[in-house]
Amino acid sequence: MLPALNELATQVAALFIDENAGEPTCPIWFADSLKEPEALAQELAPRDHAWLKAIDFKPAPGNWALLPGEDGLGGVVFGRDGHDWASPLQAGSLPPVLPKGGYHFAGAAENPELAAIAWALGAYAFQHYQSNGARGERRLRLPPGVSKPDIVSIAAAIWLGRDLINTPANDLGPAELEDAARGVASHFGAKCDVITGDDLLAENFPLIHAVGRASSREPRLIDIRWGDEAAPKVTLIGKGICFDTGGLNIKPGGSMALMKKDMGGAATALSLAAMIMSAGLGLRLRVLIPTAENSISGNAFRPGDVLKSRAGLTVEVGDTDAEGRLVLADALALADAEQPESLFSFATLTGSARVALGPELPPVYSTDAALAAALTETGRRLGDPMWPMPFWQPYDMLLDSRIANVSSIYPEPFAGSVMAALFLKRFVKAATRYTHFDIYGWVPKPQPGKPHGGEPQAARAVFDHLKRTFPRA
Repeated sequence: MLPALNELATQVAALFIDENAGEPTCPIWFADSLKEPEALAQELAPRDHAWLKAIDFKPAPGNWALLPGEDGLGGVVFGRDGHDWASPLQAGSLPPVLPKGGYHFAGAAENPELAAIAWALGAYAFQHYQSNGARGERRLRLPPGVSKPDIVSIAAAIWLGRDLINTPANDLGPAELEDAARGVASHFGAKCDVITGDDLLAENFPLIHAVGRASSREPRLIDIRWGDEAAPKVTLIGKGICFDTGGLNIKPGGSMALMKKDMGGAATALSLAAMIMSAGLGLRLRVLIPTAENSISGNAFRPGDVLKSRAGLTVEVGDTDAEGRLVLADALALADAEQPESLFSFATLTGSARVALGPELPPVYSTDAALAAALTETGRRLGDPMWPMPFWQPYDMLLDSRIANVSSIYPEPFAGSVMAALFLKRFVKAATRYTHFDIYGWVPKPQPGKPHGGEPQAARAVFDHLKRTFPRA
């Protein structure tokens, strides 16, 4: 069983030494690669400068060097680059490599709060199936003025999302994802309702049921509500396909290997929801997670089937491996019915997004161009990047079906991410603004503050935007 949110918060809190605590700590000096090497000499003792010169230390981003002291470690010099997109989280490179002990930032960090968050994000390790190692063996004295509760709540929420994505499907199916969602809701006193199995048909969620009916693990729709009903409505939807075989359009083995992460959208929505509720933002939050396994059996849905959706639109199934957009469609129709001010969907939806932008840069689609631009800038500033892509309306007609209201795919190998986003947009009519993230949910190569494995992409950037738009109630 994975650690609950309160356990994760305790683990994150243990990474930090309170500002006024008497525990001795070792200084970390930042060396800016854009400055002359002599500039660092003004901040260090002559013997330290001589040592760096002797070992030919170059302050390139991510480079680090240990400074000898009289009785052991005397300090750390760490290279950074203010022009690097990863620079906001560069301090997250340190916890995995430094000797055990306590540290503090000797020089001024450009953004002390973000540097502390980076430290916590870099200290994460998924060790649920291992007995060796422990998180929290490198501790940081919080920079002056940084709120420990704020740091802990953000980092713990990201750790939660990472744990969920990293957990293999044998231990994380729809029922276990429901347990995790109920745990988050209970932690904040939110209401959580779940519709399961054949009840999805009775409650008019036919697409969710169709995608999940072939699995022995029943599909379900998770519905979390929190906050003042009179406050502005913000709704999050996360794709929760706990494993995706591709259905009857079965994936090749190599493409199936990482499909435990196909619930990365759900993990991202839960991470973001935890941040929102912890901060007590002045909004009415709803979280919808359609969750299922896309499996193969005698009753699996087929290519060419025509399925009715909650919105009343009939959908011709072009490919059973394009199942995520189907479950999202029913959830979007439910969310749209109450006309939220902001509607966000998160999904590991298309390989086309990775072909276009790679694994680190998820596309963001929005009916509000100014919002997409603001989120992109926020993501750049926080080291949670994204890139705006268009709901290109001239392509919408390519989804027309000869026998149904809409086809689930466009069969040509063009603009796959755009076509998927346009499909989803057909189920949103009343929301003031709709924003969709086609995330990868995974870090294939470790980065500062982002270890290899699951990553709830865009969660921190969206939270920062919502925090400024809907401040604490």
